[in-house]
Amino acid sequence: MAESNFIDYVRIFCASGHGGAGSAHLHRAKYVPKGGPDGGDGGRGGHIILRVNPQLWTLIHLRYRKVVRADNGGNGAEALKRGKNGADIVLEVPQGVVVKDAETEEVITELVEPGQEYILCQGGKGGWGNDHFKSATNQTPRYAQPGEEGQEGWFILELKVLADVGLVGFPNAGKSTLLSVITSAKPKIANYAFTTLEPNLGIVRYYDDRSFVMADIPGIIEGAHEGKGIGMRFLRHIERNSVLLFMVAADEPDVMKGYKILLKELEEYNPELLVKDRVLAITKMDLIDEKQKAKIEKKIPADLPHVFISSVAHLGLEELKEELWKALNK
Repeated sequence: MAESNFIDYVRIFCASGHGGAGSAHLHRAKYVPKGGPDGGDGGRGGHIILRVNPQLWTLIHLRYRKVVRADNGGNGAEALKRGKNGADIVLEVPQGVVVKDAETEEVITELVEPGQEYILCQGGKGGWGNDHFKSATNQTPRYAQPGEEGQEGWFILELKVLADVGLVGFPNAGKSTLLSVITSAKPKIANYAFTTLEPNLGIVRYYDDRSFVMADIPGIIEGAHEGKGIGMRFLRHIERNSVLLFMVAADEPDVMKGYKILLKELEEYNPELLVKDRVLAITKMDLIDEKQKAKIEKKIPADLPHVFISSVAHLGLEELKEELWKALNK
């Protein structure tokens, strides 16, 4: 099986450059046998910088780059010549990356804005040359500062998909089919569980050139927050979505029970997810009749926005877009 291009987790070692040493040189010339200090400063060590590139959507380009080291700064020299700064290394990342300390798992920063930069490892400062240390009482200092050491460590980069609407449902609930029908995305679709093994994004066109981004998240099963099924690997992608579209198939034995199981999994993973606006889509309505539809609708709370849809038969899709747009612009 071909390896997926969607990589949303990498562990990487980064080390910035050490600062160059200052020079302790004393000026010497043919007619100036006892010149003063003219040692230059050392150059700064290279930084390791993270920069958001909105054209990227995966961390695959960093998967096999396990060690990243920046150059050291150059040493200072005579005639107050400053050492050259070490070259910075810029690692481009997609929007929505969370950076953690690999040892403590503490979140260091989150990068969500296009072009946003963060210095992950700061290069060491260059040492001062002896020219900085001259004084009335010490006119020929013969010492200079060494450069500061750079920073290093193991870091975790985790990608959380950025989308306006996240699809939440059991495997084979029709999420990928919906995405393929109302966007130009082409997710893999088949009649078995866990067809979707990675998030898929698509743009939903609304009226008057307005649009929003929808993300198909791999199916959730009961116990997902404990790692069952695909487990917690993809639950984090839901954290970035503004609105959650819960999808339960109409041929489920109990639609509301299925909805509550999905809700409980999100609550167990992160209770803050329940604060997000939700819309319930009862899918595959082409498989039920009006009597069954009425029976299901009777059990749905009045304050829960819901739509009966069939992606295959193109039923209820415009109504669904309306509900989602309403939730996004609350």
